Amino acid sequence: MANAGLLFVGAVLFMNGMVLLYKVDARSGAVFNLFVGVLQVITPTYLIFTADNDPIKILAASGIYLFGFTYLYVGICLLTGIESDGVGYYSLFVAVAALGYSFANFHLLKDYPFGAIWLYWAFLWFLFFLLLGLRMDRLRPYVGWVTAIEGWVTGVIPAGLLLSGYWKHPDETAIALGAFAVVVFGALWPLTRASRDRVTATPTTPTAGPAAST
Repeated sequence: MANAGLLFVGAVLFMNGMVLLYKVDARSGAVFNLFVGVLQVITPTYLIFTADNDPIKILAASGIYLFGFTYLYVGICLLTGIESDGVGYYSLFVAVAALGYSFANFHLLKDYPFGAIWLYWAFLWFLFFLLLGLRMDRLRPYVGWVTAIEGWVTGVIPAGLLLSGYWKHPDETAIALGAFAVVVFGALWPLTRASRDRVTATPTTPTAGPAAST
């Protein structure tokens, strides 16, 4: 169930990246955020209630709430025009919590690929904090591209591999994820410089993105 939800997490991250890049209307993106937000609240609730008090299963499911509430918050803000600073500072909370979930996946669950994926999410939500909480609007093009790419790398592709039974070789996958992040997100910074320089100081609309856990 969580793996199916991860697929739609990838979709909403991609959608939010397109909103940040002004490819999709904010109100249109808001509706999809609400759809996925509801799914990401129902899913962990079901998983926790059926976990039979297994602390490992509860731990794995609990992190999904972080992102379900993000999407609901974003969707409501986009539809109503509420200021984005609340989403930004909530994103800082999520970024810090994601570091804890990364540690848990590496050291408790021994799920090394998702340990790396949680680091992706910590990085992305910290970018949301900078953009929405601190209103560093110049970062918008960079954050938009990172969000869209993470939708595929941390959502759609892992979900497809998990659902089809091809999620294998965890050590190699974790290393590949780490190398990809360093190369691609590092290269994006100079590649988006011209776009960042063109950004003017305009009101920031909240868009945010993860997630599900295995």
